[in-house]
Amino acid sequence: MVLQYQVPDMTCGHCVKTITGAVTAAVPGAAVEADVANHRVTVTGTDDKFAVENAIRDAGYSPTPA
Repeated sequence: MVLQYQVPDMTCGHCVKTITGAVTAAVPGAAVEADVANHRVTVTGTDDKFAVENAIRDAGYSPTPA
């Protein structure tokens, strides 16, 4: 399954690193791809939308399903 989120407050490489770390810690085995220019995060390897979205929020960002 592919989960995609718009994260308008993801603006730099540090944001990507923080979000990636948060998601992979919350959902081991998940793979995270981030497109800073389009503010989009794509997560594969899980179908747990709740855990992924909460991990991004807990890291300080504002995800909305894309």
